[in-house]
Amino acid sequence: MSLTKEQTKLIENTIKDSLRKKFRDYKPETKHMPFHYRLLGRDRMALFSFIHSLNTTFGTSIFEPVAEILASLNFEFVQKQYKVGNEISESAQQEINRIINELTTGRDPDKAEEIERIRKVCTKGTMNKIKTVKVDLFVQSSDGTVHLFDLKTAKPNISNFKDFKRTLLEWVAIFLAKNPDAQINSYISIPYNPYEPKPYERWTLKGMLDLDRELKVANEFWDFLGGDGAYSELLDCFERVGIELRPEIDEYFSKFK
Repeated sequence: MSLTKEQTKLIENTIKDSLRKKFRDYKPETKHMPFHYRLLGRDRMALFSFIHSLNTTFGTSIFEPVAEILASLNFEFVQKQYKVGNEISESAQQEINRIINELTTGRDPDKAEEIERIRKVCTKGTMNKIKTVKVDLFVQSSDGTVHLFDLKTAKPNISNFKDFKRTLLEWVAIFLAKNPDAQINSYISIPYNPYEPKPYERWTLKGMLDLDRELKVANEFWDFLGGDGAYSELLDCFERVGIELRPEIDEYFSKFK
């Protein structure tokens, strides 16, 4: 058993609270779609619109707080939406540019080597201010090792992976500027595999990401945070909440018939 009773309760309450808040705040799109309405019904179209809207907020409203709860028992320090800092050395910026250029021209990614290259220059040169996104989830283990996660949708836009890679390397450089000896990892994490039962199409990410050290998908991510079996138990939490809230869900969408 990976999850404690307290964790299970917190996770299920987080899901319920998020869904109920969405019901309170959600306003269906007002587009007039007479053919769709007559073919499928207004309630089904409202449900479709609701799911699409929910997907856009799933990460921040459900996945991030749930990940924080899962990791809380297994790591020394855990925080979602972590501000890693805003200063990076000019030499580290130049090194990151070199790494990105090398990957673009065909070099195989090697995250361990890339981190050490950045470590060597993380305090050299002028310290520049930089705007970067917050770390979706920061966890630090009892031995001091730091893990930084950037949570993405199940099918991230492949054209943006150069930017994703740059963000992961910049987080490393910013953190090492203040903690040059730190053991650090940064990852793209994808909460579930949309291709299941087939394997996740990792080949689509090959070239920019070190797939062994820089990507965690579905159970790789959740089990890393919560221990073996956490992913399966998390799915059970969602199922129980869905069964409990089904009357509320049905009542909400009955208004659109």
